Amino acid sequence: MGVTNRLACYSDPADHYSHRVRIVLAEKGVSAEIIYVEAGRQPPKLIEVNPYGSLPTLVDRDLALWESTVVMEYLDERYPHPPLMPVYPVARANSRLLIHRIQRDWCGLVDLILDPKTKEAARVVARKELRESLTGVSPLFADKPFFLSEEQSLVDCCLLPILWRLPILGIELPRPAKPLLDYMERSFAREAFQASLSGVERDMR
Repeated sequence: MGVTNRLACYSDPADHYSHRVRIVLAEKGVSAEIIYVEAGRQPPKLIEVNPYGSLPTLVDRDLALWESTVVMEYLDERYPHPPLMPVYPVARANSRLLIHRIQRDWCGLVDLILDPKTKEAARVVARKELRESLTGVSPLFADKPFFLSEEQSLVDCCLLPILWRLPILGIELPRPAKPLLDYMERSFAREAFQASLSGVERDMR
């Protein structure tokens, strides 16, 4: 049964940064009001709590948080079960570093491909780079059920929204990426992941 609370989450139904926060909420079983907002159409209430009007934005009573990684870590600490970050400092630091690498190496490419202002030539280069990079890390998924972990973590919550969007990114992973493809199949079938999807995201595949 979900946790009853006064949480509200302003969320872009198509954006992978908003999706990662919805995955955390679903994994935690936290009941929150999801307020879907299309990019560029921020309601006045969102601007009141977040001067940037950025998405996702989490409102917990008098507290408002934005930036997806900040929101995710807050939720993990506010609702500690099941934990989505390791207990020990070294392991937590390594998880944060993996999240940073996902941001730096892959999120920028995703944003570039999806940006309507990007020229097709640049999009082609970005697709190739992302496809090759994901294929290259695929062996890391061979030995453990999650990304370098026996348990679901915030790292997975950052990665899965990107992998779910591969069809709309125009990327098909090759056979050598089978460990990653198997990880995707397992993860996408999880009840929490399915619960995290907006209607727009369901139509992506």
